[in-house]
Amino acid sequence: MDLNSYQTSALKTAIYPNMGANFPYPALGLVGEAGEVADKLKKVIRDNDGVLTDPVRDAVAKELGDVMWYVAVLAYELDYDLATIAQNNLDKLASRQERGVLAGSGDNR
Repeated sequence: MDLNSYQTSALKTAIYPNMGANFPYPALGLVGEAGEVADKLKKVIRDNDGVLTDPVRDAVAKELGDVMWYVAVLAYELDYDLATIAQNNLDKLASRQERGVLAGSGDNR
């Protein structure tokens, strides 16, 4: 499945107030789902000495799917398709790598 096909399919399941003019809703959902990923992995450190079991790995993968859904819907709210978002990110990272500033901090490096 390509990214734009995923986005089109994800949007068929998007039900929330003022869809198409409500970017805060998917932005908040994205943060919440990313937090769920982090929480599951935190518990691996706390409860299992950092050993990632298959059931936890599968649970994290499901949460990553939720993260992906919110990214797709937020991109739609911002009038972007996922393929453009992905390509722009790869272009940015390639430029940083070519200029030797891949490591470090700051958006505009």
